[in-house]
Amino acid sequence: MAFGASLGASLKPNTVLCLFGELGAGKTTFVKGIARGVAGVPSEEVVSPTFVYLNVYGNVYHFDLYRLHDCDEFLSLGFEEYFFAGGICCIEWSERIAPIVPEKAVKVTLSHLTEESREIIISECQIFEDGG
Repeated sequence: MAFGASLGASLKPNTVLCLFGELGAGKTTFVKGIARGVAGVPSEEVVSPTFVYLNVYGNVYHFDLYRLHDCDEFLSLGFEEYFFAGGICCIEWSERIAPIVPEKAVKVTLSHLTEESREIIISECQIFEDGG
């Protein structure tokens, strides 16, 4: 959460973060930090959008696209507007919308090291060229 808050404070408007990691890797905890760093949102207000596609926290847009069928469904819901709404998009399961993810998206991969620690790798989002 602390790293997410620090990173969030440095992000520019319209940044898109594509989040990857196993169940329980800390994706939602990372977004809690981002929301605090970007918009000052208390961590207890940030929850996983598992049963909805999108939760909005100030100008942080947290997508969970696990239940999404394809890009057309994403576009039909008007969600692509959030890419350029002046905030920060955090997208879980972004591979479901690979063809429309902005070119300068950032890939954030979270992995378990121990029960209390995680490895976070930040790189260019090339998921669409190499399949993951």
